[in-house]
This record gives sequence, structure tokens and C-alpha cells, in this order.
Amino acid sequence: MTTQINSNYLEKYAEDYAAIVCGQFFSSKQYMTGQDIVQLTNSAQVNFFIIKRLFELWQGELEKLKSNPYFDYRDITVHEALTEFMNVLSRRIKVEKEQLQPLLETAVSQAIQLATDPVSFYQNEISNAPSGHINEFLKENKKYYKWHAQVVSFLIDKAGFGHDESAYLRAVAANYQAIKESLESVNLLLATFGDVKPFDLDAYLVREYVETKLTSKPTPEVNKLQESTSSFFDEVENEAPVRKPVAPEPEKEIEAEHVATVQMRYTNGSAGTLDSYNLKAKFETLSYKGMKGIMGELAESLAINQRFMFTKELFDGNADLLKHALKSIDKCDSFDEAITLVNSRYVEELGWQPETEPVQEFLLLVYRKFEV
Repeated sequence: MTTQINSNYLEKYAEDYAAIVCGQFFSSKQYMTGQDIVQLTNSAQVNFFIIKRLFELWQGELEKLKSNPYFDYRDITVHEALTEFMNVLSRRIKVEKEQLQPLLETAVSQAIQLATDPVSFYQNEISNAPSGHINEFLKENKKYYKWHAQVVSFLIDKAGFGHDESAYLRAVAANYQAIKESLESVNLLLATFGDVKPFDLDAYLVREYVETKLTSKPTPEVNKLQESTSSFFDEVENEAPVRKPVAPEPEKEIEAEHVATVQMRYTNGSAGTLDSYNLKAKFETLSYKGMKGIMGELAESLAINQRFMFTKELFDGNADLLKHALKSIDKCDSFDEAITLVNSRYVEELGWQPETEPVQEFLLLVYRKFEV
């Protein structure tokens, strides 16, 4: 079964997301600076796609200046002065709401396409690169790729590809197949949108949950690259993605009779399969203040696709068992206590493999609840 993209949902979501963010920011400020944009949302990829577009516009301004036939822009003095001017200009980014909102809409749409289908996204990037300068283009734009960068970064400075675009496109597809199991969870990436407006992956990918090859919209054309040094775009802060809880959804009460049945299944297995100290250290490196602290019950913090994955991969297809597990964890007083419970009831009993994506995503959800 082929997955279909709901482009209408994506477009509406991007519009709503941008309107909310702009409304919040510009309620107290008249314009946005470059550093404001770097920290604008909890989705680092969204922020850096806006910066990437400004870089393209900045390069466009340079091209306009150099296209004037009456002046010698090859003169070394002119070149140095122009470089200094452009670098100063790059540090004077000043964007008002009317200009920022469409940039943000495009950035949100691109980030979602990259999260769900990195092959098509990066192939589009390569196709939009200046002819014969693919490697230079990737090297220049690498700093703006925060999600699934491994899919394309291996191509930078690789000999043997030359200027053959088709070779780059094939290499991206082949590399994705080789490393896709090590890439970051799509759900975790999309969860970074949740503080503004939860993204419903099931509404976007119609007909099946499994991530498959999608057809992305073309990204904006990239202006021809030019050498520059010490600009805002060269020194833009290198941030890691920040993740947020996803869409809350109400849950039905579990039947008392089934609770009793489930409780009889549990045995006091040996604890220690999961180490709460190591888990906290690991998740803390991925987390920022916006990511922590889920209010209310855990069940209310699951997106539909998370509930589907946890039920299928961790709880033997038993949705009631998942419900009971979440309710039991909610009653714990700390992350340490929750991990002890998970170890004793679920890890050994259900044969969990601690390093797999479903287990790690489930544990991250628990971490968010308790580590405020």
C-alpha cells in the first residue's frame, strides 16, 4: 500500500503554526533579529531553514550588485570593501511580521518534509544546486541541516562523484537505506512542534503509519554561491534540536476487571535492565527546558502514532496493557521509581530490547513527565 501525503493538511498546519509563533513574538516586538530567529522555536531545523533562506536572499543582493556593468567588481579593493559591506549587512537582519510569517511557513513545511522523507528532501536540494557545484553547495549549506544530516553529509568532499548529479542522487538513496535504522525517530523530531501546535502524522501520511518514500514539494531555488567570510551566516550558532511533547488525546478508563487480570500477569522480574541514572544522563543531552514537564496523565500526552507503535511493539498488541502501564507509571513519585517499575513489570516480562527506538521513545516520554 502506497502512502499518500495530505498536502492540504501540511499547508494549513504550517500557516497555523507560523501565525501562532508570529503572534506571540510580535506582540511585544516590532521586528526580529538574526539571533532571535536562531532561538525562535523549539524546532532547531525550522529556525535554521529560515536562516538558510535569508542566506540565499543575502547572496542574491550580492549578485545584484555585481551585475552592474559599469563598475569593476573584480578589482581587489572593491572586492574587499564589498565583502566587508556584505558581512556587516548580514549582522543587521531586521525582519518584520509580514516578512517573517511566510518565511516561517515555508520553513515549517520543509522541516516536516525532511523529517518524514529525507531522501526526497536532499535529492531536491542537490537538484537545485548550481550546475557543476554540488559539492560546494552541500558544504556551504551543511550548517543549516539539523535533521537527518547523515543522509547527505557523507557526500561532502567525496572524490569520484564529479559533477554528475545523477550519481549524487543515487548515492543519497543508497546511503539512506544503509543508515536508516540509526536515524533519529520521526516522532521525536515532529514532537518539537508540540509546544506551539501538535503535528498529527497520521493526518499527514494517509492510509498507513509506516514511514515510506514520499514525494516532497520542491524547495526554493538557491542562488549561486559566492565566497564570503566572517558573516552572520558563517558564525550562526550551532544548535541541537529541542523536543516537545506531542498532541494530547483523551483516554478511556480501563475496566477494573481487566486491571486485575493484567496485574496477575506481572511478576517481580529482576531490576537493573534499565539504569535510571544513565537514562537521565542520556536524555538530558537531548533536552532543554521546553522539552521537560508533561502536565497531566501520560496517556494524554500520546499522539495516535505513538499509541499505535507502543501497543504493537512494546505491549504485544494489547492496548489495555499499555493503558494500565501508563496509569501505573503516573502513580510513581519519581523517574527512578518509574524505571524500577518498568524493569520489574515490562522489560523482562515483555522481552523489551532497551536500545530499540520504541523503548527509547517510551522511556523519553516517562523522563519528560518527571524530570522538570
